[in-house]
Amino acid sequence: MKRNYLGIWALLATAFVATMLLSAFSPVNIAGYELRDSGLYGALTSPPDTTGIDGCFQAVEVQRTGADSVFDTALAQQPAPVDTTPKVLLFIGDSMLEGLSPRMAAYAAENGHTLYSVMWYSSTTEVWGRSGKLKAYINRLKPDFIFISLGANELFVKDIEQRRDKYVKKMLEEIGDIPYLWIGPPNWKPDTGINRLIAKNAAPGSFFLSDGMHFDRASDGAHPTRSSAIVWLDSVMRWMPAHVAHPFRMDVPHARTARPARIFIHQPGEQ
Repeated sequence: MKRNYLGIWALLATAFVATMLLSAFSPVNIAGYELRDSGLYGALTSPPDTTGIDGCFQAVEVQRTGADSVFDTALAQQPAPVDTTPKVLLFIGDSMLEGLSPRMAAYAAENGHTLYSVMWYSSTTEVWGRSGKLKAYINRLKPDFIFISLGANELFVKDIEQRRDKYVKKMLEEIGDIPYLWIGPPNWKPDTGINRLIAKNAAPGSFFLSDGMHFDRASDGAHPTRSSAIVWLDSVMRWMPAHVAHPFRMDVPHARTARPARIFIHQPGEQ
């Protein structure tokens, strides 16, 4: 008797499994009866719903990015609007201006600015800080923005942070509230602290670190070639909009080089 029941249950189980398997696919007709799709196949084969999971990962990503931005001021600060009005630009420095100034003049001409360059051969932060010439040129030319290229003649000065700190501070004091950018020297060897000294004193977004860039050098092994100086200044111009506090229009010029409105030259040993 028990064997008869077992046979019946086995038959019913087989029929149930067969029905479920058939209904798992598209609707099937058997002897005029339609077995509707149970959705089992779709449930087993369709991609999982990751909406909630993606939301969780997105939240984690936002938090991670926010944490990283604490250590990256370029990400933390929103770039200021680019000023499109014509500017009077003052570019002072040492002999590095021989390569930089012609390219800067091309940018100025392309964008409607007026550039004045002051090149003081063999000059240092001490020479400029003692002389008062920076303040005199500011009073004379009334610049809207100042570029500085100094430090190449001070790469290997011992105890530089103690010996030159007051002169860097004096130069920045003379600049006052005028927006500026100090272009760091193109190191050919590790320096004794000039880059650190300038960066420490400069306002946020007002120092461009050139150390670490690749330069093709002139025969003296120090000055970048004219072509390399053009690449150098182009790098500065690309960096400026997202970093300086007062960005202004400096579209890439069609001309390779140009002449400033005026060039002032000072020789070594001048006071």
